[in-house]
Amino acid sequence: MSKWQWLFNQLTRQLWFRISLFAVLAVLSALSSIALKPFIPASVGGIVGAEAVDNILNILASSMLAVTTFSLSIMVSAYSSASTSVTPRATRLMMEDSVTQNVLATFIGSFLFSLVGIVARSMGAYGEQGRVVLFITTLVVITLMIIMLLRWIQHLSLLGRVGETTLRVEEATRSALENRVNVPYMGGNLWTAPPKDALPLYPAEIGYIQNIDVAMLNEFAVDKDVQLYLPCQIGAFIHPAQAIVWLTPARDDIETSPILDAITIHAERSFDQDPRFGLSVLAEIASRALSPAVNDPGTAIDVTGRAVRLLAICGEKKTDGAEVLYPQVFVKPLLTADLFDDIFNPIARDGAALIEVQMRLAKSLQALAQLNPEEFAADARRYLVIILAWAETKMESPPDRQRITTWIKETGLLR
Repeated sequence: MSKWQWLFNQLTRQLWFRISLFAVLAVLSALSSIALKPFIPASVGGIVGAEAVDNILNILASSMLAVTTFSLSIMVSAYSSASTSVTPRATRLMMEDSVTQNVLATFIGSFLFSLVGIVARSMGAYGEQGRVVLFITTLVVITLMIIMLLRWIQHLSLLGRVGETTLRVEEATRSALENRVNVPYMGGNLWTAPPKDALPLYPAEIGYIQNIDVAMLNEFAVDKDVQLYLPCQIGAFIHPAQAIVWLTPARDDIETSPILDAITIHAERSFDQDPRFGLSVLAEIASRALSPAVNDPGTAIDVTGRAVRLLAICGEKKTDGAEVLYPQVFVKPLLTADLFDDIFNPIARDGAALIEVQMRLAKSLQALAQLNPEEFAADARRYLVIILAWAETKMESPPDRQRITTWIKETGLLR
């Protein structure tokens, strides 16, 4: 994804953007009746009475303002509940929810439509012909508002719930993983160590990499006849003392600022192109559920099942025949060991005393090893050893320790 495409996607996901768009459309809809009134026959103009339109517009203006205020308070409460019961990192996905944004935009748009209509009516801008168009447009707005209101009622039953929020995180992680599997090195070459005389480039900011425009980097490299090596993945925490790009051959006559401009750095991580962040957020959900204050091992077990579905995507990757779109750029691959550490390590640690969590975790690791032994068996064995170590130190019940130990040994993975 190019830098400008990524920035545009970030802009369109903002709540204010969609509301502003609907507000402009609402104002234009209300004023369109003035432009269309010459096309309405004079004989039709008297069908709709002035009081009928005024009453409907007044009802819309008063009710939509109250409904919008009420919906905003519900939305804020849902975000606060998700931050407390799930994880604050997941609220960003809720804020980007299209249903919530469309509903709020429709309510505010309806309010502005009725307000502009009332002002224009009081100025006598419509006349009898324009009043007919305004009446028809108002009926369309009411229909759209009713549809959105019904969707909002259904959506409120799920907004902020643990299961629904976890599903959103899983879907965002799945999208990022599938993109990385389909384009394993972001279109570049597989990473190799840069030459010893390569020139390191350092960022001027401290934060997380949110986007890398590999196409822009490759275009620069082709133009300058150089090669670029990217040692950092999207989501990596970088600082001015850490090389973010290696350039070879090293040349003093090259302006390197376009290279750094192609890499977007922000104070927070993003779900878009960072599957490890999604897995870390899922692990946070499980860890919070396993805390003594919540004591909800069922959520941790649910997250473990979602982790198997997500990691299975990585088992389908075919890196050998991956098409190289940007041959002048070398990118580090996404390591399976890092993905296992992101999702399984917190669950194994925080659920070490619970036999039901550890059994499900062990079965999940066995399932991954069976799905793709070449890709997952080594890391599955590594975490089965970790589970046994945690069981020895944290499980208070000897029968539970014996049960998990016997089951893991019977899998045949520890040899």
